[in-house]
Amino acid sequence: MNTLTKFDLTPFNRATVGFDRVFDILDRQFANSVSTTYPPYNIIKEGEDSYKIEVAVAGFREDELDITVKDYTLTVIGEQKRDENTEGPTYLHKGISARSFTRPFTLGDHVEVKSASVQNGLLVISLEREVPEAAKPKKIAITFQK
Repeated sequence: MNTLTKFDLTPFNRATVGFDRVFDILDRQFANSVSTTYPPYNIIKEGEDSYKIEVAVAGFREDELDITVKDYTLTVIGEQKRDENTEGPTYLHKGISARSFTRPFTLGDHVEVKSASVQNGLLVISLEREVPEAAKPKKIAITFQK
């Protein structure tokens, strides 16, 4: 058993207060680390608060790709739909993978998906961190008493 994929965070949960979300993120991250290398992907930092994720999706049609965001996890799903009744070509060699996948990405606080598009076989997901005013640091005035 790999210790990185089965790390028990229970003792830390018992000794902390208010860090539930941090431990949930760590649990998801350890669970996601078991995933395969298919499909290949890139994560690009374009600026201080902007990112892109590129996922290789060559051969997938528009109705076979899905992107969802839930609980700080961005999930890209590709399900290739093959009709068993239609006759296809006879392959002499099949080196291009045609399999379904689920690829999760853990997002940081205030990271939002701005757009997603496919070009030249790459699914490009644009992300941006938008910290709301209420979460930004505030300067507190100090009053000196005489």
